[in-house]
Amino acid sequence: MPVITIDAPAMSKKQKRELVRSFATTASQVMNLPVSAMVIIIREVESENVGVGDILLCDRKPTE
Repeated sequence: MPVITIDAPAMSKKQKRELVRSFATTASQVMNLPVSAMVIIIREVESENVGVGDILLCDRKPTE
């Protein structure tokens, strides 16, 4: 049973459904396993909890 973990910013339930369907379908095709074998875990991560280089993601300017 493959487990796919996605760390991402907060999303709506609709976005999560679309993401899960997309990942499960693609992984199923690539691995030649049924979609029902896929486990998708979404972990929502706030930008203040992510560092890129020496800067918190929430402190980065949009153009960086």
